[in-house]
Amino acid sequence: MALEVSTNDASALTDTDLDELAAMEEAFSAGSLSKAKEDWVLITTARFGDALHGFTFSTLERIGGTPCVLIGLMSVKRTSKRDQVLRGLMSEAYHRALMAFPDEDVVVGCRFVNADSVVALKDLDDLTPRPDNDAVGEERAWGRRLAKRFGIDGKYDAKSFISKAGAQDGFLDFESAKPEQLDPDVVEMFDAVPVDKGGVMVVYGWTMAEDLQKLGKR
Repeated sequence: MALEVSTNDASALTDTDLDELAAMEEAFSAGSLSKAKEDWVLITTARFGDALHGFTFSTLERIGGTPCVLIGLMSVKRTSKRDQVLRGLMSEAYHRALMAFPDEDVVVGCRFVNADSVVALKDLDDLTPRPDNDAVGEERAWGRRLAKRFGIDGKYDAKSFISKAGAQDGFLDFESAKPEQLDPDVVEMFDAVPVDKGGVMVVYGWTMAEDLQKLGKR
C-alpha cells in the first residue's frame, strides 16, 4: 500500500480531525494540537490507506527576508514504516518550499528533544548545531531568530542552542527503530538537553536552490 501525503490549511481542521491526530498517542496532547492549529499555517498528514501514520504542522515564511520552512510540530507513529513516513513528510515540506521559493536558498528549522529525530534534516547543508562545529556569529544569530519565532527565547541559550524549559509545545517527535546506529557524537550533544524539564534544542540547516529542485521534485 502506497503512502499518501497531503497538505491543507491548519485553520480548516475540525475537532474530529484533531481527535484523530491525538489518537495517534505519541508525544502530543489534544491541547498541544489545538494550539498548533492556531500557531501554524499548514497541516500535512501521512497515511497508509485510512490509517494515520504521521503529521506535521508547519509554516513557510521569511525571517529577515530569508525564506524559511518552520516545522512547528511533527509526529511519526512508532511502526516498522516510520522511516518511510518521515521521508514522506519531509519530501512534502521540501515540495512546498520549492513551490513558494523556487529560485532561493532556504532555511529549514525545528525543535528537537533527541538525536533520533535529527535524521529528518539529513539532506540539508551546514546543519547547526553539530558536534564538529563550534557555531559563532551568524550561525548563533539564526538560532536566536528561530528560538524567537518558536516563542521559546525566554530561556534560550545561544551558545548551546538549547531552550531549557517550557519549550515542548512543539518539536519533531521521532524515535529510531535502530537507535544503536545513531551517531554517538550527536547522542552526546543531546545529553545536554533537559528534556524532563521541557527543554529542546533548536536545529536548522540550509538547502541551496539547486538542491531544493531535487528535494522538492514530484
